Amino acid sequence: MKRIVKIAAFIVLAFCAINVSAQGKTKIGHIDSDSLLKIMPGRDSAYIKIQKEVKGYEDQIKTMQTEYDAKATDYQTNLLTMSELIKQTKVAELQDLQSRIENFQKSAQEALQKKQTELLQPIINKAKKAIEDVAKENGFAYIFDSALGTLLYTGGGEDIMSLVKKKIGIK
Repeated sequence: MKRIVKIAAFIVLAFCAINVSAQGKTKIGHIDSDSLLKIMPGRDSAYIKIQKEVKGYEDQIKTMQTEYDAKATDYQTNLLTMSELIKQTKVAELQDLQSRIENFQKSAQEALQKKQTELLQPIINKAKKAIEDVAKENGFAYIFDSALGTLLYTGGGEDIMSLVKKKIGIK
C-alpha cells in the first residue's frame, strides 16, 4: 500500500515537473503600443486632417458665440426701454441661439469622433496585424501592451518594437 502511494506521488511530481518545464518554454513579449502608433506611417497626416477639422469647428463655434454675446449685450443694454413683446422676442431669440450653439457643439463632437475613427482605424488595424504577424512568426505565446500599464514586470519578456517596425517598414 505504501509502495502504491509512493509511486502515485512520484507520478504526480513527474507530471508537475513536465508541466512546469513545458510552461518555461512559453515565449512572452511586450510592446508599447502608444510608441508604435506615434511612429506609424500615415499618423501625422491623419492628425493634421483632424486638427484642420477641429479648427473649422472651433471657428464656427466662436462666430456663433460672438453673435450670441452681441445679442445678449444689446438685450441687457436696452432692457429698460424695450416693450414686453420685444423683450419676449429677444429672450426667445437668445434661447434659440444658445440651443443652436449647443446642438452644433454636439454634432461637431460626433462628426470629429467619426472622422478620427475613419482616419486612425486603418493605422491601428495595420499595427495590430503587424504585432500578430510578428508574434506568430517568432513563436510568441503572449504579447503584452506595456502602454496600458497591465504589465508590472517586463524584464522576462522581449520587446518586439524593433520587429514590428521592421515588419511595417519603419526605420
